[in-house]
Amino acid sequence: MAVTKDDVFNKVRTALVDALGVDEEEVTPQATMVGDLGAESIDFLDIVFKLEKAFGIEIPRKELSPEDILTNADYVQDGKVTAAGLAELKRRMSFVDFSKFESDPQVRNFSNLLTVGDLCRYVESKVGA
Repeated sequence: MAVTKDDVFNKVRTALVDALGVDEEEVTPQATMVGDLGAESIDFLDIVFKLEKAFGIEIPRKELSPEDILTNADYVQDGKVTAAGLAELKRRMSFVDFSKFESDPQVRNFSNLLTVGDLCRYVESKVGA
C-alpha cells in the first residue's frame, strides 16, 4: 500500500511529539523546528532515528544539515550565505522554501529555517508519497 502525504505528516508529527515533548497541536506544517518547537542539535539525532525507523529509510546527515556549506568560505562571506551558497543549498535541500531566508541570508538564521512541512516533503521524497 502506498504511503500518503497524510501518513507522512502523522508519522512525522508522532516522531516530533516523542522527541521534543511538544503537544500535537504545536506540530503544524508551518512550525519551525528550532524556533517554534525548540529542537536542538541533539534532538535532530533522535528525530532522524525515529523517522528512519518509522519509514524504513536512511537519512544521511548532510541531506538535512549541510554544515559543509555553512562553514565554507566559498559559500559564506561576512556571516552571510553568498549567491553560490544559496544555489548549493537549494540544490541539496530542494524540499525547503528558501524565500524568507534569501531576504536575509545570515548564517545564524539558517538554524531556524527548517519547518515541519519541509521535513515532511523530505520524507515524502524518500518514500515516494
